[in-house]
Amino acid sequence: MALTGLQIYKLLPKTNCKECGFPTCLAFAMKLAAKQAELSQCPYVSEEAKQALAEASAPPIRLVTIGVGDRKIEIGNEIVLFRHEKTFYHPPGIFIKIKDTQPLEEAKKLAHDAINYSVERVGRTFSPDGLAIENASGDPAKFAACVEAVRSVAPDHPFVLISENPEAMKAALEKEGGKNPLLYAATPQNWQEMAQLAKEKNVPLAVRADGDLTALANLAEQIREAGVEDLVLDPGKDDPAGSLAVMTQIRRLALKQNFRPLGYPMITMPGRGAKSLEEEVLLAAQHIAKYGGVIVLEHFDPAVLYPLFTLRLNIYTDPQKPIQVSPGVYEIGKPGPNSPLLVTTNFSLTYFSVSGETSASGIPSWLLVCDTEGMSVLTAWAAGKFDAEKIAKSVKQYSVEEKIQHRKIIIPGHVAVISGELEDELPGWEVMVGPREAIDIPNFLKAFWSTN
Repeated sequence: MALTGLQIYKLLPKTNCKECGFPTCLAFAMKLAAKQAELSQCPYVSEEAKQALAEASAPPIRLVTIGVGDRKIEIGNEIVLFRHEKTFYHPPGIFIKIKDTQPLEEAKKLAHDAINYSVERVGRTFSPDGLAIENASGDPAKFAACVEAVRSVAPDHPFVLISENPEAMKAALEKEGGKNPLLYAATPQNWQEMAQLAKEKNVPLAVRADGDLTALANLAEQIREAGVEDLVLDPGKDDPAGSLAVMTQIRRLALKQNFRPLGYPMITMPGRGAKSLEEEVLLAAQHIAKYGGVIVLEHFDPAVLYPLFTLRLNIYTDPQKPIQVSPGVYEIGKPGPNSPLLVTTNFSLTYFSVSGETSASGIPSWLLVCDTEGMSVLTAWAAGKFDAEKIAKSVKQYSVEEKIQHRKIIIPGHVAVISGELEDELPGWEVMVGPREAIDIPNFLKAFWSTN
């Protein structure tokens, strides 16, 4: 049974030192009870208290690692149902499925294409996190050969090994290379053999009980008692409504009821419940938003992956800490003293949109990025973070006048209202009102800069 905030408080040093980041020990205790803080944040807690508080301070959803080294993925250890309550910490891994019924060269080519696909967004590069190899043939030898072949072209990527046959799984593990794969899956029929295998190899194990939460919880508890701690749950429902309901129930039971048998991350295979590629994408998007830890896709298609990467980035961005770039003056191309000067905010999406379109214009430019605490143009203007005074201060702070000979500055069209104030703040400067949308920057520069 989880301890209450007052019970935890009695075990704390009661110094109110604030070194944990909270004003009082009582406030810290309440956060511990709500699973919104870690016991390690208190530097003065005694060993006896640590032992007594181990259950209370343990994360409600276990952190599970798949793979090794720089490419490993960590899933679980989430503490809220909704992102706005705090944030989501560990984005789901997106895996591409390969079947052992494919010719080995075809499987290797698919693996090569999948792991070498990448896309850049807001300055970050995204690609599939790993590969899932399925024993579709039912033949242990074919499964092992396929795993070996795929590993030869993806030596460092995490794997999910899919088979309900313990003998096939054992054969595959011999060829996998010891890179901490996820074994899928233990069922009521094979759990003892699969648990023994996972324990021997010290690898994570997926658990499936076909949509019955009671059976799933009992099975997970049996496997944990058998010595396997790193578990991943398959909710067992494939349709949109069913999977949403059961995944929400699992998350709610783990967080709100501290129900340990379901306190593990989840794996989903949206292709199982989809009748088309479009349905698979919709289900995958739902699983990203609603609690998936590993998402195995049946198809490798860049047109599918790009929107899923974008959605995942948006969902797993801390709402209290927007993605931002460092303020300053950036060179777009190789600008000179007569190149145009544009100004924008340091919200990453805004910056990369503006810099990308400015670069596409073919006109080398200077881009002044103001510190708006990661807010977009209109949001920052409404919050008083992007006004005439702020822009003028940035012009002086980053020595813009030393970089250009002219005295013209282009502001976003959405804040045209500050143009007069900015001319007052920057005597001798001409303020040009640019387009409202970044996509119109190339035409604007080509049409207006040459004549100014």
